Amino acid sequence: QVQLVESGGGLVQPGGSLRLSCAASGMMSRITAMGWYRRAPGKQRELVARVSSGGTTNYADSVKGRFSISRDSAKNTVYLQMNDLKPEDTAVYYCNVDSIMSRNWGQGTQVTVSA
Repeated sequence: QVQLVESGGGLVQPGGSLRLSCAASGMMSRITAMGWYRRAPGKQRELVARVSSGGTTNYADSVKGRFSISRDSAKNTVYLQMNDLKPEDTAVYYCNVDSIMSRNWGQGTQVTVSA
């Protein structure tokens, strides 16, 4: 059974930083991509950042230059370094891990940016 364990969310002031982590276990097939999505109150879930097995990354325009995604393939772990956080980054952040057999989601971790 696939498990995604997320950590690193919390409350931070505008301009602050947080680092999210997501460790995948129980994968039954090769991972093709790992990423982070978010859902803000009253809005649809949106892609934040994604990294393919080949290392190709893509980001939402709203986070380019502030957020950085990376992965440790040996540990099946993906990280999201979030800098210069803004109130509009407040959302529940979900880890996503795709394999050739399945699409998997974490339970979500709350990120709140507020003074």
